[in-house]
Order: sequence, then C-alpha cells, then structure tokens
Amino acid sequence: MGGAGDTPPSPPEKPKRFDEPTKWLPVLFVSSNIVGLYLIYVIFHCIPLMQLGVEPELVDQETKTRGTVEMVLIHIITAFLVYCYIRSILTHPGEIPDDVAWERTPEDARHSIGGTDANQQERKKSGDRRFCKWCDKYKPDRCHHCRVCKNCILKMDHHCPWIYNCVGFRNHKFFFLLLFYSVLDCHLIMWTMIESVKNSVEVETPFATMFLLLFGETLAWFLGILVTAFFCFHIWLTMKAMTTIEFCEKSLKKGGSYDLSIYDRGPYGNITAVLGDNPVLWLLPIAPPKGDGLHFMTDQTPLVKGSKGKKKSGGRPPKFSPGQGGAGGRDPSSDELDDRRR
Repeated sequence: MGGAGDTPPSPPEKPKRFDEPTKWLPVLFVSSNIVGLYLIYVIFHCIPLMQLGVEPELVDQETKTRGTVEMVLIHIITAFLVYCYIRSILTHPGEIPDDVAWERTPEDARHSIGGTDANQQERKKSGDRRFCKWCDKYKPDRCHHCRVCKNCILKMDHHCPWIYNCVGFRNHKFFFLLLFYSVLDCHLIMWTMIESVKNSVEVETPFATMFLLLFGETLAWFLGILVTAFFCFHIWLTMKAMTTIEFCEKSLKKGGSYDLSIYDRGPYGNITAVLGDNPVLWLLPIAPPKGDGLHFMTDQTPLVKGSKGKKKSGGRPPKFSPGQGGAGGRDPSSDELDDRRR
C-alpha cells in the first residue's frame, strides 16, 4: 500500500456562480432603469399619443399613427434588450476545459516545465506556456483569470458588475448586442419623448406626470450618452480585433501600437469573430461565432501588418517584442495584468 505522500493532490474546487447575493445589486439597479424608462415612455408618452379615450371624430390620425409606431418600436427593441441582458448574465463566458492537455501536473510545477503547444502564440518571457497559479491549468491564448468569478475566462474581455458575469468568448455577442439595443432604446426615448416633455411644461399637467416625463427624459439622455460612448469603444475594439484587456495591455507599454494584432483578420473577419459568420444574423441574438475559444490563429489571419489576410507560404508567425504591444507573440504583461487586477 502506498503512503499518504503518494496520494495525488485534489484538483482546485470549481467556483460556484452567483453565490454572492450582494453582487446582484447592480443587476437590480440596471433592471429597475429598464423597467422605469419603459413604463414612463409607454404610459406617459405612447398611450396619450394613441388617444385611446378620445372620440373617433376628434382623433388626430397622424399623431395616433406616430404613437402606434413608437409603441411597437419600444416593445420590439426592449424585448431584444431584455433577452440579450438575460443571456449576457446566464451564459457562461467559457472556461478552460478539464482536459489533460491543459492540466498542469505537479511534475511540471516542480521542474518549471512549460509544456508545448504549437498552436499557441502567447507565452511567458521564457518561452514556456502561460499557466494560472490559481486554477493550476495552462492558459489558452487570450485567456485570463478573473478574481471576481474565481475562474479563468476564455477570450476574456472584462468583468462586468452590471451583468454579474465576465464578458468572454461565449457571451461576447450577447453583450455587444445588449449595448446596441440599449443605444437604440435610449435614443428612441431621447428624441421622441421631447415633445411630450415640452407639452407637459407648457400645458397644465398633473405634477406627477410632468415630473416623471422630465425624469425619464433626463435619465434617457444621461444613459444614452454613456452607453453610446461605451458602444462606440466596443465597435472600435471589434474592428481592431482586441479585447478590453488587450487594449489595457497595450496602454501599459511605452510605444504600444493599437494597430498591430496577430488576431486581426480584416474588418469583415473581425466582425464575424464577435457577431458570427452570417451577416444577416449579426444584429440578432442568435448564431454566435464558431470556435472553441481555445485557438484563434487561422490560415486567414494576417501574419504581418498589411498582408490583407492572405496566407503566407512557409515561415513562422512573426515574433512580437514587448515594445510592439502585440496581443500574441509573447506579451508578458498579460500575466502581470492578471496579478494587478487582484
């Protein structure tokens, strides 16, 4: 019989999701904003425009048609927004699989063996594979450890407290479309409810109605400006084939370039990497991008800047020095950033 020292160490315990009730507070705050703006817009703007209690001969048909159209639009956009919000929260962003290829054995740790994986681009300064000392696994490209989720997330973009989840490979499209529908909703309210707000001030109106219209319009403008700026930033990141973490890595370096990423597949390829292969379904919360979230280099990936996505015959992918700020090659700051976030 073997001694106690022969017993292999137990693997790290799987972190439980949604086990901290206080972290649901930001989600409740966002949900209350969605419900509040929806109710204000429908009850105090759309329904009065539709003139439901007015005699038929006194109805202004143009105003009624406008109210009906806006009522339909707010319901369609809000339905997509709520669906994307729920999917962003409930969809796991992706984690390193429990596979021997990614397990870091005690032998590796004892002898500082980094292992090999020909498909990986991101490595430590020594040339060894990156590994997570908390999960005790090797990290795939673009994978980072989240101290809030207590897990390594595939193609991690950032941890978002407003969805109580990380934005990663499997829920990135839902998060992107959440921003898109939020922008549409806010701008619809901002620009169409102004007339109702002005009428409530100029014409004798119950104080509660006037207050709620002013409150809703102000909130829509405030959220609309913030969400629009954030959405534009994520459009820019998508076109540059970068995640938020990769953007921060480049910001930490002197002379880091935002125009150089080995994951860049050109505008069309970069969009499909986030929204999926079918352009018809890009703006619908279905058909997420294909892949496993573990490997990202393909024959269509540009090997040098200006290659326009053509496959380069022979040779190896270019080596990116830390000063170049490439997302691949070997960028030591990705591990450093994981530590800083803790």
